[in-house]
Amino acid sequence: MTQIQAGGSRPLCVLALDGGGIRGVIPAMVLAEIEQRCNKRIGELFDLIAGTSTGGILALGLTTPDPANTALPRYRADDLVQLYTEKGHVIFRRSLLRWVITLGGLFASKFTVKGLDATLRTYFGQSRLKDAVSEVVITSYDLESRDSWFIARHKARENPDYDFSMRHVARATSAAPTYFRPERLSTRPPTAMVDGGVFANNPAMCAYVEAIKLHGHEDILVVSLGTGQAKSPIHYRQARGWGLIGWARPVIDVLMDGVADTVEHQLTFLLPDSGGQPRYFRLQTSLPPGLGAMDNARPDHIAALKQQAEQLINTESAKLDQLCALLATGA
Repeated sequence: MTQIQAGGSRPLCVLALDGGGIRGVIPAMVLAEIEQRCNKRIGELFDLIAGTSTGGILALGLTTPDPANTALPRYRADDLVQLYTEKGHVIFRRSLLRWVITLGGLFASKFTVKGLDATLRTYFGQSRLKDAVSEVVITSYDLESRDSWFIARHKARENPDYDFSMRHVARATSAAPTYFRPERLSTRPPTAMVDGGVFANNPAMCAYVEAIKLHGHEDILVVSLGTGQAKSPIHYRQARGWGLIGWARPVIDVLMDGVADTVEHQLTFLLPDSGGQPRYFRLQTSLPPGLGAMDNARPDHIAALKQQAEQLINTESAKLDQLCALLATGA
């Protein structure tokens, strides 16, 4: 792929990454393609990166400082593709004993946090939020105060009480209800943090507002990447008889998809093309039946998700070239 050459005036570049569990391999591969075409790391191309859940883990991974040169990001997007392929089965591991004890996840979280914690410790080590190489905003929700949290680098730099370790922030944003237990991010005040997907599975609007707060209403480019949208229908004959147990898992997918579609509708209106140049890019793919699970880390499932990502990259190649030209200008 021909690398994009720089030149011209560069907008403020904002990246937003959806939640979606193991399906995060899809945006990770799209980001790897952008890095290849631009010949720069994502943490160098974007001024602000926002993420929810698996997107939050990606956002933190892309802005974690390199111990050898803390001004540069430690990981390339390709490194984070490997996180899914090599560590997915560790994160989403459930023994037969746990399945029996929890009755398939009805009476406790579906997975323990042991594998997730170990993976985050490996990738983030002792890195702290204030040291991120570009501005980062991570969503989470506190059950104790019943508040939405926007965990950000600029807040960590202003107040040491908000300078959390990156691995704990990653845990807080990815504590999906019914999948993992909440994370105690702070004891003063006490918190019980769960997945930001409960209110902002697509954090693009949050990212746009944060960019305006920090930089004003200047020329802003928003790039929003989805993790694939499951199109398997829920038929009336299925849903009409559901109660609390029947709705427990499906309602999460319904809410996440609905929120993502709403944000896309809003930003399409708020960020129309200007001077013939796009100001908003949304890259998303529809998933065929059987690929919607957020916790299926089998090699064949991950391979199928990667194939979906490759199809998305091929289909949207012209759009990616256009995006990379905008990212490269003045970089």
